[in-house]
Amino acid sequence: MKALRMADVGRMDIVDLPDPHPGPGEVLIRVIATGICGSDLHGFTGENGRRVPGQVMGHESVGTVAAVGDGVTGFRVGAPVTFNPVVVPEADVEAYAGREQLSPNKTVVGVAPDVVASFAQFVALPARNVVLLEETMPLEFGALVEPLAVAVHAVRCAGAGSEDAVLVTGAGPIGQSVVLALQMHGVSRIAVTEVMASRRELVAQLGVAAIDATRADAGDAVAAALGGPADRAIDAVGIEPTLRSALTATRIGGTVCLVGMGAPQLALDAFAISTGERALVGSFTYSAQDFADAAAWIGTAPDQARALISRQVPLSEGPQAFTDLAAGADVPGKILVRLDQEG
Repeated sequence: MKALRMADVGRMDIVDLPDPHPGPGEVLIRVIATGICGSDLHGFTGENGRRVPGQVMGHESVGTVAAVGDGVTGFRVGAPVTFNPVVVPEADVEAYAGREQLSPNKTVVGVAPDVVASFAQFVALPARNVVLLEETMPLEFGALVEPLAVAVHAVRCAGAGSEDAVLVTGAGPIGQSVVLALQMHGVSRIAVTEVMASRRELVAQLGVAAIDATRADAGDAVAAALGGPADRAIDAVGIEPTLRSALTATRIGGTVCLVGMGAPQLALDAFAISTGERALVGSFTYSAQDFADAAAWIGTAPDQARALISRQVPLSEGPQAFTDLAAGADVPGKILVRLDQEG
């Protein structure tokens, strides 16, 4: 099979690798498309140290069932599927049911350096991690399930409900997914702050207020758009300016959820938390239920999902797509690498 492999920091190569085969209890997926995640890009540039040279990354994927291993039922060859990259060992499945992301023994496909992940034409996963998709939806929407699951979990960690006013800081792919997750949960009063004009235009297409984060009066604009202070804020960037904005915009007694991982360490206004009795909560990946709920919602083929895909490129253009993104290319949404199109 062909695969896109990180040859070194800042360089991707297309290589030939042995085809995997499904073991007992596994499903072999023929990968159709995989999205370039921000964590993949940061690994490519060497910013976060969570990827290593020689690794095949990829975890935002859609494909079809190619084969099943012994003991697997319920999967038809050719059926459209995605996969949950958070793999909990069999021994932990029962103990961590409903909170799989907290298993200390989990493996995250696409992050674990010794696992050939889904920037390859085939990948084998435990059947419990493979999720069937609606056959009537556009197949590429399946590559949006994983980032949407991240956003669904963040919305639930923040406790956002339909009556809340919510600020989202950052309109990159995770911020965009947070908007969809909020809409999925019935939230209608949403404002998003973002520095890139193209991303503001994209989230405006989703029907929410898009505010230039560089404006001197951005805080006032957020309050005007929401009709007052935010009840909840979700920081989809994770750097000091965005966390500060989230705390400032949130009412006394409100909640800020940190899902963005833009910096490993942040200084924060402790008084804004203590004297305002604001809660600051973290969110990382998702539970199996969050993932299943995201897949079911995408399966309804919501119109706004299409806006999140900016480009689809064949495998031969995958290395250049990484290089362009690392150089700051103005791509507002997601780039999907088509593993079914070699070039």
